[in-house]
Amino acid sequence: MDELDLLKRDWNKQQGNYPKLTYAQIYKMIWKRSHSIVKWIFYISLIELLAGTIINIIFSGDKYWEDIEKNNLEEIITILYIVSYAITFYFIFRFYQNYRRISTTDDAATLMKNILKTRKTVKFYIGYVLISTALTVVGMFGYMIIKHSNKDVESISKYAFDTVDWLKFIGVSVLVLSILLGVIWLFYRLLYGILLKRLKKNYVELKKLEM
Repeated sequence: MDELDLLKRDWNKQQGNYPKLTYAQIYKMIWKRSHSIVKWIFYISLIELLAGTIINIIFSGDKYWEDIEKNNLEEIITILYIVSYAITFYFIFRFYQNYRRISTTDDAATLMKNILKTRKTVKFYIGYVLISTALTVVGMFGYMIIKHSNKDVESISKYAFDTVDWLKFIGVSVLVLSILLGVIWLFYRLLYGILLKRLKKNYVELKKLEM
């Protein structure tokens, strides 16, 4: 139980040694807590971007780009990098906007709207991560299939897939993709879920104050 919960428990208490809290005091505490949560959402998004960039640098060595050039994929990979970073920066900008809005909010109604906007932005971001990951994995498997189909005649006869092989390949691919998306969903559920629950709690408390 945090400071706000402890003080709310004794709000307008008629007896005892606890201070009687006003609407403004309770609102200020909810605002302060909401401001802190949105700030952490913004910071986490920056850490994600930094971590993703470092991982790309580590795994994008000379051999990686040699393979990309060898398969004539430079343009499409470059475009995908640009689009990916553009969308990521867009969400970071939205998180920053939400942080600034809550920082300058001075009434409960506007604060409630900004809390809802922040929750919606985070959910859209998680959806983007899951969809982009799924498309990336599907694209990789599709490329593997095309590359396999374009082998020379000798390779095709040696490594040809029959119906059972294709069904196994598709089944394993779907299983791998499902597990990967499940792990990512669980990670973001833990990472952002706690913060979103706290924002929802703040929203509920604000609604009670407005009644």
